[in-house]
Amino acid sequence: MKTSIPTISVKQMRELDRLMIDYYRISLVQMMENAAIHLSRLAIKRFLRGKNFDKKIFIFAGKGCNGGGVLACARHLSNKGVQLEVFLSAPANEFKGIPLHQLHILNKLGVIVKTGLPEHYEADLIIDGLIGYGLKGNPTGLTAKQIKWCHGAGIPILSLDIPSGMDGDTGKVLPPAIRASATMTLALPKTGLFEEVAILQVGDLFLADISIPPQLYKKIGLMDEKVRFLFKEKSLFQIF
Repeated sequence: MKTSIPTISVKQMRELDRLMIDYYRISLVQMMENAAIHLSRLAIKRFLRGKNFDKKIFIFAGKGCNGGGVLACARHLSNKGVQLEVFLSAPANEFKGIPLHQLHILNKLGVIVKTGLPEHYEADLIIDGLIGYGLKGNPTGLTAKQIKWCHGAGIPILSLDIPSGMDGDTGKVLPPAIRASATMTLALPKTGLFEEVAILQVGDLFLADISIPPQLYKKIGLMDEKVRFLFKEKSLFQIF
């Protein structure tokens, strides 16, 4: 699929993340918080229709930054009265760094957090934060089981950044993979999201601003007027 919006490769995104932290001293926690705010608002507006107290969301979180993002999102949703159950792809004692920090916050808030699979299908939305753009090979173990459960649940799925099980550069699906109802990607769309093989997995595609300084894109060879003014009018918008 052709797009007028610049895309970014996995390698470029990794370098962008590094420069954000090392050059601008913008921490990963700050970027994650921005993503979480947008994701919670999109979930409520697009899927819950603003009826927070009557709805329930299952959140699936991996050990990486993608998982940390949806754990932070869980906090915002909980603050707005949404009923939640969070399912980890590994035991909590295997979480480290910022994802662990987000997990500690949820525990303090009393949000239900489990490792494994839901025992019922009574939810209005699934938020997928199992695997981000750092996918290496086919999902395995509990993560694979969780993805398969999501497919059989008949519940709409909102993926953060990229559907779990998709290659960020090629769009190739490495099964089992999430087939999302919608995907909210961050900063710039990953190149693979526009590949024909990926369209069915992505669903409706949204782009969210995580406050990357536009001039930083110049350091990775992506700076042009389209990047500079991408979020001039809206910090979250639908691409297709």
